[in-house]
Amino acid sequence: MTPTPPAQITDLDGTFNFRDLGGLPTPGGATNYGVLFRSDALHKVTPAGEAELAASDIGVVVDFRTAFERDTARDKLPRARAITDVHMPLQVGNMMSLVKEGIEAKLLGHTELGRNAAKAMANIPALGDMYVSMLEGDHAASDFATVARFIATPPHADYPGVLVHCTAGKDRTGVCTALMLDAVGVQRDAIVADYAATAQNLGGEWLDGMKKEIGKTGLELTPALLEMIGGSPAAAMEQVLSWLDTKGGAAAYLQSGGLTDAELASLRERFVG
Repeated sequence: MTPTPPAQITDLDGTFNFRDLGGLPTPGGATNYGVLFRSDALHKVTPAGEAELAASDIGVVVDFRTAFERDTARDKLPRARAITDVHMPLQVGNMMSLVKEGIEAKLLGHTELGRNAAKAMANIPALGDMYVSMLEGDHAASDFATVARFIATPPHADYPGVLVHCTAGKDRTGVCTALMLDAVGVQRDAIVADYAATAQNLGGEWLDGMKKEIGKTGLELTPALLEMIGGSPAAAMEQVLSWLDTKGGAAAYLQSGGLTDAELASLRERFVG
């Protein structure tokens, strides 16, 4: 039986890539609504969007951006009630930070910083390879296990929803949500389809804005750079899922980061129970 979506926060005003991850198919039905949300950064959330957040079930926001990204684009969270703001910077996948650093370096005349940012953007890895590197990071499994723990045992009983985001809501957020979905048994074609939907969400205004910002650095907008910024090819997520299989699957990966059997059971109960 497919859960009925709640009559709240199906879209967040001021974002481009927001969605509730309820309703995705599992062997026994579908994921529950109001448990896990994903988005791009919240720095352009409108007053209407803040009101939507305040009226929602979201009690925890996990921000994967670096300190630089956060400082230059602060999330706009509602002041009407408390939301736990968790900063969990993931260095791999922060291309937006490199773009902003390149622009700032050029404007301020920081030649060395500008060269470093330009060099990094000129040697862009394939998305799938970058995602695997993200998962292989020293503290990655424990960081993602912490996210799973927030979902499994929410700190705010009245607001049990968890929202995860980075800058675009594509790479760092996409890897995290894929882990959570795979760990609770969401069908893999649905995991890939959810990831792939991001490219359409970011097309148009968001992508045009990023192209304009990159133009300020003087860098060439190569196909590889464009894919890094706004692409979400199915093959990249399929590579992630195949890599997870070599580790015993997403659940085993999260448990290698400290997630207990009881917490994994609670995660599955909340998300698909």
